[in-house]
Amino acid sequence: MSARFWLVIPAAGIGARMAADRPKQYLQVAGRSILEHTLQRFLDHPALRGVVVSLAADDPYWSALAVASDPRIRRAAGGRERADSVLAGLETLKNEGAADDDWVLVHDAARPNLALEDLQRLLDSLADDPVGGLLAVPARDTLKRAGADGRVQKTVDRSVIWQAYTPQMFRLGALRQALAQALRAQVAITDEASAMEWAGLAPRLVEGRADNLKVTRPEDLQYLQVLWSEPR
Repeated sequence: MSARFWLVIPAAGIGARMAADRPKQYLQVAGRSILEHTLQRFLDHPALRGVVVSLAADDPYWSALAVASDPRIRRAAGGRERADSVLAGLETLKNEGAADDDWVLVHDAARPNLALEDLQRLLDSLADDPVGGLLAVPARDTLKRAGADGRVQKTVDRSVIWQAYTPQMFRLGALRQALAQALRAQVAITDEASAMEWAGLAPRLVEGRADNLKVTRPEDLQYLQVLWSEPR
């Protein structure tokens, strides 16, 4: 049986590379905002226990979304960095009664094309894992290490390289402790797995689909518009 889980969505970023009039998670595609598409991937799952969305304090867009009134969703104050927003979400879950050994999934607000079979594979693969893990995709292209002068220093062995995606799935207590300690130590934390790695643990890689893309640039949004040209 699938592990029951909580969900944290860090959504306090502004997405400057999109050069849009609002944070990228609120851009419209296929009739809804990116954030609404992202949330719906999880709200339809029967094992979901609840959701925390970490938002900027002055966010003027969230309250206008229909999903904002869903009783399963709580709002937390987002921080300056992703790790701050995730930690705030975990603290909110603790206040809502979540236990340290409960599973928590953290997913990018602007990663709306998560396949339901990937979500299920992650939940099933990690249900009894002692650490947890993340969706990821093996590197497909030839990889080059560049020098400061912009010239190739070395071709990297791609057979041991994976691209880290989300969701990332860890126990609430362990992830909360790892993030808090890493932030106090001023360690650069780019995702939840890197916090767990810094704490001396080895997250498990669960292979997912490559089209679980994170909307970062205008061409990503154009890709989704084509992909979702038919009603979802």
